[in-house]
Amino acid sequence: MANRSPRELIDFVYRPIEGLSDTLERKLGMFSVVIISLSAMLGSGLFVLPALVMVDMGGGTVPVAGIWLAYLLAALAILPAAVSKGELSTAMPSSGGSYVYIERTFGPLVGTIAGAGLWGASMLKSAFALIGFKAYLWALEELLDITINIELAALILLALITMINILGVTRIKKIQTPIVVIMVIFLAVMCIWSIFTLPMNWDAAFGEGAYGSGWEDVAHATAFVFVAYAGVTKIAAVGGEIKNPSRNIPYGMILSLLIACALYVMITIVMVSAVEPTGYLADGEAREDPIYVFAETVGGTTAGTISAVFAVTVLTSLALASLMATSRFPFAMARDNLLPEALENVHPRYETPHLAIVGTGVAMGLSITLLPVEEIAKLASGFKIMIFMTINASVIVLRRASDTHSWYRPEWKSPMYPFIQIFGILSGAVLLYVMGMTAVIGGLACASVGLLIYFLYGKSRAHPMLTPWRTVRTEFTNATQAEREKRWLVFHTVSGMKQRYSEHMTEGEFVHAMSIIAPHLERFHVRNLFHEIDIDANGIIDIDEFLLGIDEDKLFDGISESE
Repeated sequence: MANRSPRELIDFVYRPIEGLSDTLERKLGMFSVVIISLSAMLGSGLFVLPALVMVDMGGGTVPVAGIWLAYLLAALAILPAAVSKGELSTAMPSSGGSYVYIERTFGPLVGTIAGAGLWGASMLKSAFALIGFKAYLWALEELLDITINIELAALILLALITMINILGVTRIKKIQTPIVVIMVIFLAVMCIWSIFTLPMNWDAAFGEGAYGSGWEDVAHATAFVFVAYAGVTKIAAVGGEIKNPSRNIPYGMILSLLIACALYVMITIVMVSAVEPTGYLADGEAREDPIYVFAETVGGTTAGTISAVFAVTVLTSLALASLMATSRFPFAMARDNLLPEALENVHPRYETPHLAIVGTGVAMGLSITLLPVEEIAKLASGFKIMIFMTINASVIVLRRASDTHSWYRPEWKSPMYPFIQIFGILSGAVLLYVMGMTAVIGGLACASVGLLIYFLYGKSRAHPMLTPWRTVRTEFTNATQAEREKRWLVFHTVSGMKQRYSEHMTEGEFVHAMSIIAPHLERFHVRNLFHEIDIDANGIIDIDEFLLGIDEDKLFDGISESE
């Protein structure tokens, strides 16, 4: 090994940070971030889940009314991931969201698993949203006096939202803004109306027996409603299309989470206080149209019918936002050579990844037609929790490796680091434990798909990179190699700062590199060292000269003298 070149001990290649740039136009501001995040959360979380959570918290038998606590705890559990994504997005404001952050931190293998799993989980949940409005269609069938083919209606809506996605994110914003605003106003009016017109039983939400038989029931219900907040971080998947991402992404996600949590908690408290939990059952089973039950109790059949119209509209809006975010995963993976290059193509007129959108839409259509989407979507929830845990871990790894990987310079940093990330990892582990084998099966299924894609396609095309995870791992296992890799990366980073990348380093660049590697070394020591390394005196040094030269004892002697 002593006769080997230092460069031969490096088993990866250099990838400049410019690989994170996008060809998509930045059009979305803070208000758009909040609207898109809310539209991705407030669908099934309000219009489908409440009655199901009542039964779940009651141990699967008798419904209980303290579900507001499950919504509150779920928001606390997902807050660390939202904060972590906020930091990561300001360092990597690129379309692809969680996939990009994980791939840049842990490498293409883990990135492919994450990207494929995120795409599959999000795609199935988007398909589920289109099928989810079936619980409200019966009210429209009575109103219009027609029979609706649910599957055909879902496919027609899918074709429509696919076209809207291709037309661009600004059109999505224009459609979603009035839907979200009017929906919130309608629900607020229903809540206020019920408070002033109905005998409210507030003890149902806070009294004895409201939370099931113990903390296990509350924890299980919290895991159940976790998916109601999963949409809060989806906006990071279109980070390449957001204006001023260092401000709008982190604050937009946190604001969206706070708004959604407040709406969930307040509305569910009023719902269970206005209508007894048993009123949300039909034939002993939880009803999937709880907002209809609530609205009909408050305002009669007319209000119930209006709520059904809103439900169909909002769940369609959820699918619209989900398809937009989901399509960015294959787009980002194609950019990294982990999927076919065609998926990276952007429409010349609408500036959207049209092939990725169409491919995702086709997959959703096949899922609606051929698969038990509801069951598979539940299995995918476990993988989503694992991804949020990995996102929190990514921040810890990147902060630890940031001295070596100087490209990681987030413009916004998460508060209470690393405690909030550790809390996110631990709370995620608790949720996985509570979910049991369902979470494990879902996670393994998604991971298996990613492994197949990587070994059948991506591995031969992806270049091995010096990842922050490798840097952190090597610091503990082989300190000498870790130092060598740090110097190798510094050489390429500094020499790559010029307009045209070069495999050589000038004296000025060497001075800059040494300020990172040995900041205590005086400038005259650095200049002397450069001239010693530059044996042929041509004013430049290559990577082998750099690695060999700064390994000399004189470097450390110089540091000692300068100190």
